[in-house]
Amino acid sequence: MPAPGWLPSLRTARVVAPRQAIAALVGAALLAVLVTAAVLYRARPRATAVPAAPPPVLTSAAHSGTGTRLVVSVVGKVRHPGLVSVPAGSRVADAVRAAGGALPEADLTALNMARRLADGEQIVVGVPVAAVPSGTGGTGASPVNLNAATLDQLDALPGVGPVIAQRIVDWRSAHGPFTSVDQLGEIDGIGARTLEHLRPLVSV
Repeated sequence: MPAPGWLPSLRTARVVAPRQAIAALVGAALLAVLVTAAVLYRARPRATAVPAAPPPVLTSAAHSGTGTRLVVSVVGKVRHPGLVSVPAGSRVADAVRAAGGALPEADLTALNMARRLADGEQIVVGVPVAAVPSGTGGTGASPVNLNAATLDQLDALPGVGPVIAQRIVDWRSAHGPFTSVDQLGEIDGIGARTLEHLRPLVSV
């Protein structure tokens, strides 16, 4: 008995239906893979550029009031005589260098380049300092100006020495210029007798 005419169509439908289902499953799987890949791609860690930190602001000690810089006067045979600013603890050599250095003809043998500086002092480069008389009535030499004298000039005064010379410079830095020779009596180590010896040798 021959098979009914609709049987071939049924067989074809049975073959086509599983293929469409498989294709749909494959497509769904591919779509899921693509979606997962897209999510993972977006969620991946990314390198973020970190802005460079701004450079530290350096405050000039000369204007900060911290007292970490000294202002000294450098005169004589240097390239740029005048006031220079150097860090606290600097030495005479640093002040000379800040003034452009000594001129070739300058004689530095009388200058202690290793001496520490004090604020407000004056450095005389290559110019011989007038000899200070050792007696009390010394005449013929100009008095030493207490407001412009260097440590070496003050040290050379009779009865002073390096310690008291430093105290004179420190007093000058703390109180400003001397207005009277009598103010030397306020400095520890200068008694009435020493003051009388110094009076004709110094000025303000």
